[in-house]
Amino acid sequence: MGFFDKFFTKKREEDLDKGLEKTKSSIFSKITRAVAGKNKVDDEVLDELESILIAADVGIDTTVRIIERIEGRVARDKYVSTEELNFILKDEIISLLAENNTEDLDDFEFAEDKLPHVVLVVGVNGVGKTTTIGKLAHQYKNRGWRVVLGAGDTFRAAAVDQLKIWSERVGCDFFSKGMKSDPAAVAYETVQYALNNEKDVVLIDTAGRLHTKLNLMKELTKIRNSIGKKMPGAPHEVLLVLDATTGQNAYEQCKKFSEATDVSALALTKLDGTAKGGVAIGISDQFKIPIKYIGVGEGIDQLQVFNKKAFVESLFKSGITQNSQES
Repeated sequence: MGFFDKFFTKKREEDLDKGLEKTKSSIFSKITRAVAGKNKVDDEVLDELESILIAADVGIDTTVRIIERIEGRVARDKYVSTEELNFILKDEIISLLAENNTEDLDDFEFAEDKLPHVVLVVGVNGVGKTTTIGKLAHQYKNRGWRVVLGAGDTFRAAAVDQLKIWSERVGCDFFSKGMKSDPAAVAYETVQYALNNEKDVVLIDTAGRLHTKLNLMKELTKIRNSIGKKMPGAPHEVLLVLDATTGQNAYEQCKKFSEATDVSALALTKLDGTAKGGVAIGISDQFKIPIKYIGVGEGIDQLQVFNKKAFVESLFKSGITQNSQES
């Protein structure tokens, strides 16, 4: 690994650590208090841990699954000290993510045998959808890929302008048919543009529809089918963008969008703005949809590929033992 590779790897680690700071501080300060004065993990500690994980928006079902696994280890090993708890918790969370189709990615990558690689990006307004598209375009462009952004959000005047500004900032192509045009037609013609101009990556924005509006959700199926007519097998990804700060509402959005279209990957934004980063664990577990990207800051380079090992290692970097010593 060269100097610049090491530099960027270190920067990614630092950004991740800083982005998870609120979640880490919240979880570990509470766990520290829960185990204070105790030598072993007992029912009282497990009850406290359950409450802590739920408060971090890990979700009830996932929390119960984690607690049951820890209970099994406590029963098997007969004696588990409180100092071992965070190591066991880390191990179980990594195992849980491994079971839920979440792969460790080293970089922004995709299968190159079918170009252009078409990504349909969906989500409600305010989650950072268009910004995520811009940051994705930046990452792909930096790696030498030829990128085009498709302005499929034709209902909101600012949306087309915002995406165009991102294309100019990144230095990639932009395709639009203007306001009030048919989003399915925009998606179709964006793919056609990419094929005609030998583009490598197509990122198609969509209207930030409310997950409670059935007709708008059904339109996603129409858009997806339109893309498939132009390029069989596309879109290669349907990326759902979720805002980590919305907590349990993100679960409901994931449920509704999964019912409306075949969501294949998740992007979780604004992790740096919440103490409830546990939502990443719960959503992955509940829906078996891999988290592919996480937003850990506002900077253009602060959208990262999700690596479960790096995520959990960062989450537990401060650990119970260290916190206990600092108390």
